[in-house]
Amino acid sequence: MATLMYKKTFISKILTNMSTMITTTTNSTSHLTRFSSTRPFSASSAAVVSPELDVGLWLKDYQDYRKSLYGGTITHKALFVDAVGTLLVPAQPMAQIYRQIGEKYGVKYTEDEILRRYRWAYEQPWGRSRLRYVDDGRPFWQYIVSSSTGCADAQYFEELYNYYVTDKAWQLCDPNAEKVFQALRNAGVKVAVVSNFDTRLRPLLKALNCEHWFDALAVSAEVAAEKPNPTIFLKACELLEVKPEDAVHVGDDRRNDIWGARDAGCDAWLWGSDVHSFTEVAQRIGVHV
Repeated sequence: MATLMYKKTFISKILTNMSTMITTTTNSTSHLTRFSSTRPFSASSAAVVSPELDVGLWLKDYQDYRKSLYGGTITHKALFVDAVGTLLVPAQPMAQIYRQIGEKYGVKYTEDEILRRYRWAYEQPWGRSRLRYVDDGRPFWQYIVSSSTGCADAQYFEELYNYYVTDKAWQLCDPNAEKVFQALRNAGVKVAVVSNFDTRLRPLLKALNCEHWFDALAVSAEVAAEKPNPTIFLKACELLEVKPEDAVHVGDDRRNDIWGARDAGCDAWLWGSDVHSFTEVAQRIGVHV
């Protein structure tokens, strides 16, 4: 067991640095190509190719190693997916919606000003509780809305709050998501959402007609732990009845998703960098879609 954990840790470190290696190699290749353009092809210029080949070999070795743990077909027994920014995104810019709904309540700020104030408010320490999203998250979101727009009208807040639990407020990041998740589950890979969200997430996924795509939901407001706290990832493992080392998490936030998942003992891929679609996720796991 200790040997397997050592291998996993070593391989994880190698993969974490792959993007840097590839970038460095690309830059070095460009420089040496210009340098050698007036010289015949030599062993020194040929050696530039080897780091890229090494990266490919490391990735293949890693996938083969992972597959060997599960009978030679798949690399992981479970997939965790972040919600906002990975599974789904707002259909329209947040500041635009805040302004449009807020106009009849006297909101005067421009969208740029609303966005600036929103970012400032969101980055401030939330001192009213240990978690931002407690139950339905209303106290936190009331603070965010009033700070962003300068409007504390209760009716405005309720209209805005309820808007974000409707299907018209959100869209899927990947239109092939349903087909991919079904293929993964047919191949025996369990799928769960792991998200920092309030209790609106379940009705939201139902409104989007995608709650049945998943075997489980680990929602921070229900688990009482927010990413990057490993507790929420361990809860997802418990719900799916898998060990942390059997799961890979995909999310768009390096701190919350990648560092948090790895602290829990799970594998992790950064959405938009390591993987760019759920089809690519499935392929890396070893499932053809």
